[in-house]
Parts: sequence; structure tokens; C-alpha cells
Amino acid sequence: MKITDVKTILLTGPCTNDPYLSEARKLRSAAFIRIETDAGIDGLGETYAGYFFPEGVPPIVEFFKPILIGNTVDDIPELWQRMYQCGNFWCRVGLGTIVLAGIEAALWDLKGKSMGVPVYQLLKDRWQNRFSSAATEHGELPAYATGGPSNYPLDKLAGKVDFYQSLGFQGVKIGAGAYWKDRGFEISAEPAAAADLEAQKADFIRQRFGNDLRLLFDAHMGNSPTLTWGLETATAVAKALEPYDLFCLEEPLHYTRPDLYAELRRNTKTRIAGGECLTAVCEWQTFIDQDSFGIGQPDASFTAGLDQFMEVASLLDARGQKIAPHAWGAGGSQMQNIHGGFACPNTVILEVAPAYGPLHSEVIGDSLQLKNGYILPPEKPGLGIELRDETIRRFPFIPGTGEFNSVPGKILTT
Repeated sequence: MKITDVKTILLTGPCTNDPYLSEARKLRSAAFIRIETDAGIDGLGETYAGYFFPEGVPPIVEFFKPILIGNTVDDIPELWQRMYQCGNFWCRVGLGTIVLAGIEAALWDLKGKSMGVPVYQLLKDRWQNRFSSAATEHGELPAYATGGPSNYPLDKLAGKVDFYQSLGFQGVKIGAGAYWKDRGFEISAEPAAAADLEAQKADFIRQRFGNDLRLLFDAHMGNSPTLTWGLETATAVAKALEPYDLFCLEEPLHYTRPDLYAELRRNTKTRIAGGECLTAVCEWQTFIDQDSFGIGQPDASFTAGLDQFMEVASLLDARGQKIAPHAWGAGGSQMQNIHGGFACPNTVILEVAPAYGPLHSEVIGDSLQLKNGYILPPEKPGLGIELRDETIRRFPFIPGTGEFNSVPGKILTT
């Protein structure tokens, strides 16, 4: 079975069917990579770059395509290494590696299909001796609904949590600040004000929903559209949240200072998470060496590929750290992170887009099973995803639908 073609498919569709998330974001773009073979079997993967800069994906795929044509999937790490080395001057971290994640996922999907095996099992077999913790056979993994902004007023925030629980989730993540439908985001960089607001929300949710709810807060300081907290504010918020038994506080600082993440962790009992904006292992390494995160959040559609995802997880494991895979791409990205999570013995929870839209549902089909708040191991060969011609026709790509942080001169309207 040899590779005959590599294609990029860009799509734009509804961001979500979640009525609370839809207040803040209407459309999503996505970039899929399809690898075709002379055996009539195709591999499919997604790069999370398609959510941010879809227009940049096709030329990078075309750049790497000649390396794949005529080859088999017998040695995926070797093919990845050739592509990575070929882009040495611009692909060690950043966009090139993010696109590689989608290409490599398609290779693993192809290999899994050809062997009749789920991708997570291939990864587990390959990496089982690289983890210091005991091998874990995840019969199921807890999931949380990634809830986006904190919809206000507080009664609406309660409705949001109620909605996610009605879908079967026992864990919920909400964003820092307050999001009002009529006036947008409100968030403060002043330590006392920021800490008071977050503690007020945590207290309200605990009083309303109890202590059994897995509660996660996301400060979004890796990509805040309005401001970025400094160490003083992040510390004030983290300490104010200590009484509320958060599962974790995600991205309370920007990624430019791994040393400040490490200092924050030393100054609070709140578990600090991060990593979704980091790409290749070499970019992760500084954060890992400094123990910047209590929970690492690699994204298998962003962190340079599933093999790199596994290496990040194993390096964190060697330092006694856990992972909670990030997942906010479309359906391919979602399943890549589900497989990555089940392959790693140090996975503690999985992120799932609740009430997801058609660029999730039509790609995933019934491959993602949530029962009683837990995700079951995938059973289908490969990644268990499919991109039908009908879906491609229904959701043609609309240029300019990639998400970005609104600034003067470039304002997000979709």
C-alpha cells in the first residue's frame, strides 16, 4: 500500500450547537488532510491551524507532499522526521509543526485502518516502555464540557452548567471574566478585582451544584483578546480559588514566561494547567524542565503530531505530572486527542466540545461515546473519523473565518 496523493480540505461551518458558546462565536473554520493510497484506503487527519489560519495550511501541505508520495506507512516516525528536517529553518516550532500534526494524524489513521486497529492501541504499544508510571488500561476516562466564556448574569451561568449536566457531563470548564451578550467580555487585570470576580463565580457554582462537580477555570491568558494577567494578578486569582477545590486553573499567564508559571505554582495550592499553545517537544521542554504546569495540556492536532504528543506526555510523566489533552478543533482534532489520551497512562481527564456542531458530528459519527460523564475507549480502526463528500459540499470554506484576537484593524465578526 503506497501513498498516491495528499490533499488539504478547508471547510467553514457552525462553530457549535451549544447556545451558550454560540453567543460568543458563530462560525468555525477547519483544515483536514486526506492521504490517498493505491489500495483504495484513505487516511484523514486535522490540523488545529485550520481554526486560526486555514489559508496557511494548503501551501505547507504541498511543501511536504513530495516526501510522502510513493511511500508506505510502515515507518511513520521516519516520514515525520524527514518532513520536520526538511523544514528545519522554519518548522522547529510554530505553524509548520502544527500542520505536521494533521499530516501525521492522517498517516496514523491510514495505518490503523490498514491493520484494523484503533490508533490509541498502536500508540500505546509503541510507547508502553517510555512511561515511568505503571501501564494503565483506561477502561474509561472522565470528561469535561469545555464551556467557553462565563455567560452572565450568574443565573445564565447556572443555566450553562445545568445544560452541560443534562448532556451527561460531570465536569465543566468556564472562562475567566464575564461575558454579557449585549456588551461582550468584561475582565480585569487588577489583582483584587480579578480575584473577587473569580472567587464569586466559584462560590456560586459550588453553592448551586455542590463539590462533586469537576470544576475547571480557564483564564485564556495565552490568547486573551483584551488583556493578559501578570504574575501578581494570576497569583491573587489562584489563591482566591483555593477554597473551591478546582480541578485546575488553566492558562493564568502568557506563554512567554515559563519561569513565572513555575513561580505561580510555588505560591498557590490551586493546580495550574497549560500547554495548548505549545507546539513541538523542543518548545515544551523549557516548561517541563521548570515544572511550569501541574497538568500539561498538549493538543494532538497542534503539538506537532501524535508521536510528539506522546513524548510530551512521557516527559511530564517522568516528573510525576499528568496530562489533560486540549481539544477545540473540529471532529478530527477531537478524536486525535481522545486517542492520544487513551494511549497515555498519565491522562486524568479529556476535554470534549459539548453539543458540538456538524464539523464535529458528521466527522465523528458514533466514534465518541460519553456515558455517565466518562468517555469510552474508541473501537473503530484508525481514528474513527470520516469526511464525506456531502459534508464538504454543505460547508464550503469561507475566507476570513479563522479565529483571531480582535485588535484595531482586524476585528473578528464571525
